[in-house]
Amino acid sequence: MLLLVDDEEVITSTLSRFFAKAGFEVVVAADGAQGLAAVDAYRPDVVVTDVRMPVMDGREMVRQMRARGAWTPVVLLTQLGESADRATAIDEGADDYVNKPCDPQELLSRVRALLRRQVVGRQPLTTVTELVSDGLRVNRITREVTLDGREVTLTPRAWLLLDHLITRPGELHTREDLLTAVWGFDFPTPTRSVDARVSELRRALREYAVKIETVPGVGYRFSGDVRVGAP
Repeated sequence: MLLLVDDEEVITSTLSRFFAKAGFEVVVAADGAQGLAAVDAYRPDVVVTDVRMPVMDGREMVRQMRARGAWTPVVLLTQLGESADRATAIDEGADDYVNKPCDPQELLSRVRALLRRQVVGRQPLTTVTELVSDGLRVNRITREVTLDGREVTLTPRAWLLLDHLITRPGELHTREDLLTAVWGFDFPTPTRSVDARVSELRRALREYAVKIETVPGVGYRFSGDVRVGAP
């Protein structure tokens, strides 16, 4: 089941029909308060929500979901000028975002990707504090990275790139996807910036550099096993 939360009826009408044709049972809510009630009532598999809404916005809805222990994956629908709201919502527990007006097919792909990596009853990696992959340890609150106990220094953008990749192990990301996720919609920059930061990560990770895998002609993915570290 997919819960769609948006105060624009034309959007909910269009997307609910699209997702229904893709095989989803769809429940619609008009604001964050209705969305929270629907999460409790229907226990959806995934939530797609707008950020700016009356009564309760998407950020507050996500925050309250996580505070209640609801780890349902959430995709945000955001406007170009909402980078601050988007960043805050991601920090507070949202899993992904798509810019409005969105391509329904892209949104469907993002939803399916979230569902593939979601383990029922388990907190998603995007919401935990510390992640471990063999001797690599990443603290997502302090932004400390260590290799076999030795501290690793990264530039802020390289750290954000590592954080995005390690919280989505095995998922393939194009350079364009990484530009959107790590650099943001408001900061157009050449795709070679991604390659430069990947090279930085590989130099810093040394023997663990093989975990940042290149898929020729497509992009990158984190290929190592990832587990939750200390709380």
